[in-house]
Amino acid sequence: MLSTPWSRGLGLAVPIVNAPMGGVAGGRLAAAVTAAGGLGMVGMGSAGSAASLTTELRHARGTFGIGLVDWVIRQEPELLDVALQARPALLSVSFGTDLSWVARAHDAGIATATQVYDADGARRAADAGIDVLVARGGEGGGHGVATVATLPLLDAVLDAVPVPVLAAGGIGSPRSLAAVLAAGAAGAWLGTCLSACSEALTTDAVRAALIAARETDTTPTRVFDVGRGYPWPQRFPSRVLRNDFVARWDGREEDLADDADARAELAEAIAAEDYRVAPVDAGQAVGMITRVEPVADVIERLCTGAERLLTRWVC
Repeated sequence: MLSTPWSRGLGLAVPIVNAPMGGVAGGRLAAAVTAAGGLGMVGMGSAGSAASLTTELRHARGTFGIGLVDWVIRQEPELLDVALQARPALLSVSFGTDLSWVARAHDAGIATATQVYDADGARRAADAGIDVLVARGGEGGGHGVATVATLPLLDAVLDAVPVPVLAAGGIGSPRSLAAVLAAGAAGAWLGTCLSACSEALTTDAVRAALIAARETDTTPTRVFDVGRGYPWPQRFPSRVLRNDFVARWDGREEDLADDADARAELAEAIAAEDYRVAPVDAGQAVGMITRVEPVADVIERLCTGAERLLTRWVC
């Protein structure tokens, strides 16, 4: 079976962690990833709260992790409290510079992770005692720095730090999984390729949009965060499927912030699941999603295919 020293040390059957995608990675998805041999992560995104985390944790089974957003836990400290009380195997907090949460997690006996986007950020995270880093390339869906692709970033981070590094961004096939493992990643942090799975919190309308999309249909943008009034730092745009709202407002974020009618239109579209206007987070691996299927089937296909490729290359 496909494995790495890091995954074996954590007791995982496969070196797979699901990205803690807000609104997608609930307790059922995390439980399914864990049941398939990986580490399931429950994710709290921009709208995360202590109450919603408590609800999703009721569905988590076995070993699991929790992923949080830095600015969200600054607004609602109770969210971090609930996460620590749950005693996850891994706590990930990303998108911030204050790493004081690391000591709290370690005091509770919890391993820590964070996303990094360059070698300097990786060194700072490792110096702060973070146990595993996620090198998230610009291909990835949702929020992140969109400047460096996954493989060049993975090279830079692996050269910079001694801690295990997971690869994220654009991994959605046996080939791409095998490529990051061959390059030295301790595992893969999978997002988009699991977002249409039957266990995800994703709605049927979003699943249909993901299945219909091609790898060229995504773009990084801040328009949805500005339109919803979320205080995301400018360096973290969100990679989404292009739609009419992106075409109208990308590059005009200041105008959007002052346009109450446009922001009301966005809110109404989100409520109505009108994805000509509402956002759908997706990375460039979205073209590999062809149908709705269980998490176990996706992970089995990726890992079996990657193992076959890696074996062939060694021989």
